[in-house]
Amino acid sequence: MPAVKQRTASCNLSKEDQQMATSSSKGQAPKPERAVIEWLLDSDPSIRWQVMRDLTDAPADEVAAERARVATEGWGARLLALQAPDGRWGGVAWNRGCDSTMHVLLLLREMGLDPAGDEAKRAVGLVRDRVTWRGCGPQEADANPFFAGEIEPCINGQVAAPGAYFGQDGRGIIERLLGEQLADGGWNCEAPNDSTRSSFNTTICVLEALLEYERAGDASPAVTEARLRGQRYLLERRLFRRRSTGRVIERDRKSDAVWTHFAFPTWWHYDVLWGLEYMRRAGVASDERAAEAIDLVASKCDDDGRWPLETRYPGKMPVETDEGVGRPSRWNTLRALRVLDWYSGRD
Repeated sequence: MPAVKQRTASCNLSKEDQQMATSSSKGQAPKPERAVIEWLLDSDPSIRWQVMRDLTDAPADEVAAERARVATEGWGARLLALQAPDGRWGGVAWNRGCDSTMHVLLLLREMGLDPAGDEAKRAVGLVRDRVTWRGCGPQEADANPFFAGEIEPCINGQVAAPGAYFGQDGRGIIERLLGEQLADGGWNCEAPNDSTRSSFNTTICVLEALLEYERAGDASPAVTEARLRGQRYLLERRLFRRRSTGRVIERDRKSDAVWTHFAFPTWWHYDVLWGLEYMRRAGVASDERAAEAIDLVASKCDDDGRWPLETRYPGKMPVETDEGVGRPSRWNTLRALRVLDWYSGRD
């Protein structure tokens, strides 16, 4: 088994010590027990390759070989096999049931399906060439190809992120999103209805899209500036507090989701762990404004060094990837360990 990267321990801190942790102790990244690494590796290729890359010292060629298996084994292969000849999953571009074309592409991105692989090229090519928004969005978007998106920035962010990841032309969506940024730096699907305050949910979806677009080599000063403004929107609120009062936002007003409960997949539902994952992927320097959110993540580590799946959102999972709410979650454990590493400066 690949050697585990060296870390200082914090996952095994007492609850009292965790509660006292502040940004001054940001060197306390968790040192996973070997049993935790073995448990993570005893899983699907989509998790194994990311564990090897991010939590062990596995050679790059071994990581690449494991990543290639996402297309042919396990959850990734099962998702690809569910695609219909017309390019769609679930019979639609998007639905509320979470088994649509958009939702599957989001999952395949999270799993790290290699965009350069033949399987990904075939599947994404079918979506590009055959899937439109007819019947599942506003009528004005009926004829739009899938990767042209529709009108809501939340949905368009969730289309543009996997689109950029899989090498599709997302300039139209990105330009639209840039024009929809609100004065406070974020985005809100209710902006057409005269909302002037941004939504965490919409903002995180758009930030993921802008970041993926930049990573694809399509960065421009306008895109980067918009993303950094949106990033500041989250940091100014310490990722889960109201800027006006400083009080914790306990529940989302639109979906009643609890932002301090961690799900996978998140779909469009913001939570603290997703906010931190974005900051890690964006390469944000450890910021004191994220310290409280980091402490929250550390506090949820159980006695075995794992993080649970705390909630599931309504809808049908195309492929089950966890053992159920309340059970240890490999996805949440991997994600939590990564953000704690990032904040400690060890990522």
